[in-house]
Amino acid sequence: MALPSFPLNNGESIPAIGAGCWISTPGGVDDAREMVENALKIGYRHIDTAFAYQNEESVGQAIRNSGIPRDQIYLVTKLYDIHHGSVQEGLEISLKQLGVDYVDLYLMHWPQARDPNTGKVLQPNEHPNFVETWKAMEQLLDTGKVKSIGVSNFSRKNLEVLLPQAKVIPAVNQIELHPLLPQLDLLEFCREQKIVVTAYSPLGQGHPDLITHAVLKDIALRLGGVTTAQVIMGWFVKKGIVAIPKSSNPARLRENITYADISADDEAQVDAIHRVPGMHRTLLMKYHEPGGKLFGWTYEQLGWPAFKEDGVVP
Repeated sequence: MALPSFPLNNGESIPAIGAGCWISTPGGVDDAREMVENALKIGYRHIDTAFAYQNEESVGQAIRNSGIPRDQIYLVTKLYDIHHGSVQEGLEISLKQLGVDYVDLYLMHWPQARDPNTGKVLQPNEHPNFVETWKAMEQLLDTGKVKSIGVSNFSRKNLEVLLPQAKVIPAVNQIELHPLLPQLDLLEFCREQKIVVTAYSPLGQGHPDLITHAVLKDIALRLGGVTTAQVIMGWFVKKGIVAIPKSSNPARLRENITYADISADDEAQVDAIHRVPGMHRTLLMKYHEPGGKLFGWTYEQLGWPAFKEDGVVP
């Protein structure tokens, strides 16, 4: 089955499934270079990394080692929080570390900025705010060093602040999204604004409540010869959501890029998984702070629901 691409609002397109490089640090079994080399051999042509992951050099080396022409690889990286006030410099650092002349998509990694001198997380009313940062990102499009720009971890609330002041609508919003946290309202809002959604942690980081869920097992059994992970990947393709699963295991990489062709009824069943009490949850609680904060902003400032300590939406 050929891997589809989804059109972006600027005439570009993005492969529907990519290899995520989140926390794939150099060294050991989780080496980013080896992982990306394997992914490219298997057939991935969409690689997603970030300055914050500290592996841009390894990712760039893997791309060069692959022998695949640069224009056949869709490369994504992200602006770090200390570079919100120096966007051009942040991009140049990433390009140098990757060893490339351009990236296909450059994302504002989080709406929060951090003071590069003090390390203080800046609040929404402090300079630079994410609207100011976005306006600086818009200027990158004239340099030829980015083909598209977008955001990451933006809620509807913060998109509604950004969009009226933007000259360029973000091409992509990358968010945590999986059947336990499908973010259907935000997904529909992004569709209305012609913003493609990319899902990180699309397989719920392998959480057994998701991977072994009876609904997914039943669909996989009926389709035959597919895994529950491939059912989930088929759900993303069906919904027009880009998914960037991450694995250092070549067998898993192959599994994740081979999606199941699910029906509309299957899609609706997967949509409903999170509605069972206790199932609607974020799987990234290790980053959440006591008192309902994440990276120095309250859930209200982020526009996110108030997750409990176990990550469940009350």
